[in-house]
Amino acid sequence: MTIVYMVRHGKAAAGFDGHRDPGLDAVGREQAAATAEALAPLGPLPIYSSPLARARETAAPLAALWDVTPEIEPRVAEIPSPTDDLRERARWLGGIMGERWSSLPQELHVWRRDMIECVAGYSEDCVVFCHFIAINVVVGAATGADAMISFRPDNGSVTRIGVEDGRLGLIELGSEGATRVN
Repeated sequence: MTIVYMVRHGKAAAGFDGHRDPGLDAVGREQAAATAEALAPLGPLPIYSSPLARARETAAPLAALWDVTPEIEPRVAEIPSPTDDLRERARWLGGIMGERWSSLPQELHVWRRDMIECVAGYSEDCVVFCHFIAINVVVGAATGADAMISFRPDNGSVTRIGVEDGRLGLIELGSEGATRVN
């Protein structure tokens, strides 16, 4: 069985309503370093990262420890929003987080399907640095949940997903926190 270590990025310097692509703040950089230390004994393994700055910056300490160049994987990026207006984007996300996938628009189903296919396609153990909703997509697919949010992964947490014959299985949820999407 292939194990995919899905890491939620460290704490961002701005929220979903404050910046299109924030990097990490000081706490986020500490979380990235702690996650790297925790994962270091497992590798080196391939590292994949969302193209967004907060995920790439979270991946950097582990990549340096392993002397590996992360591969940018757009299919594990943040959920696409229907607007570029930052405040409206945050309101939109807050409004859909309590929904079920079966009630959401088709374009989100395409994004979700692409992400599930991406993770289910990994054939060797790897680490994927991504986002709150992205991890929930994969956990939901692994457990058969229709709810958009299955759990609240904390910044820097590691969720373990098993992949066998293209099927996803939940091995272990990462730590949860009273965190907001950022």
